[in-house]
Amino acid sequence: MLLAIDIGNTNMVFAVYKGEALNDHWRCRTVAARSGDEYAAFLSEVFTLGGLKFADITDVIISSVVPEAQFHIKEFCRNYLQREPVFVTHDMADVSIDIDRPQEIGADRLVNAVAVIEHYQSPAIVIDFGTATTFDVISKEGQYLGGVITPGVNLSVSALQQAAAKLPAVSIQKPDKVIGKNTVEAIQSGIYWGYLSMIEGMVENIKSELGAQPFVIATGGLAGLFANNTDSIQTVDDELTLKGLLKIYQNTKGA
Repeated sequence: MLLAIDIGNTNMVFAVYKGEALNDHWRCRTVAARSGDEYAAFLSEVFTLGGLKFADITDVIISSVVPEAQFHIKEFCRNYLQREPVFVTHDMADVSIDIDRPQEIGADRLVNAVAVIEHYQSPAIVIDFGTATTFDVISKEGQYLGGVITPGVNLSVSALQQAAAKLPAVSIQKPDKVIGKNTVEAIQSGIYWGYLSMIEGMVENIKSELGAQPFVIATGGLAGLFANNTDSIQTVDDELTLKGLLKIYQNTKGA
């Protein structure tokens, strides 16, 4: 079985694949200082609930944008799984990368591009709602062309609350109206409708520059909340990054 791990700035996702079938997956908050023993305790519990054992894992592949966490996750893999994990790098994916410095591309963005080429049509745009909201562009020929990085929704809300002492904390949800009748409604409207307008505008700008009509896929925790209220997004795939990790693993094994 394959253990695929996606280490993001906010959350980590652990997934177990049996062949091409996703057996199960789990999520926890990213804590860079979490020790290998702590990973073992967490995964031992969820594995047991899923009828799995550490001995079932034959390979480990990892996408990480948090270098500080890599030492400890590697320690867990070596000490508890007796496996040497493979960390995704830009030269591991069978994708042509047309950016100034390919080595700088985030592993998550590259992995998403691999998944799109494998499972969807091109040209395409991937909108990933994470700590940052990223727009990644794939050409008709399957070439990664670059993209856009913007502050994520939760990051924007947090920054607003920290910078303005009198503004209350609010939940991220779709308000019924754009014009808020109180402070909470006004903030929620600004976050939701403002962000949705940014998404729609960015997609249109990318389409114009690309000179094509790309297929738009959204992924990440808040993807569904925004995708349900715009025609700019064609589908939501919460497992996009995991699918990309599986494909890269298969490529490295010659599958």
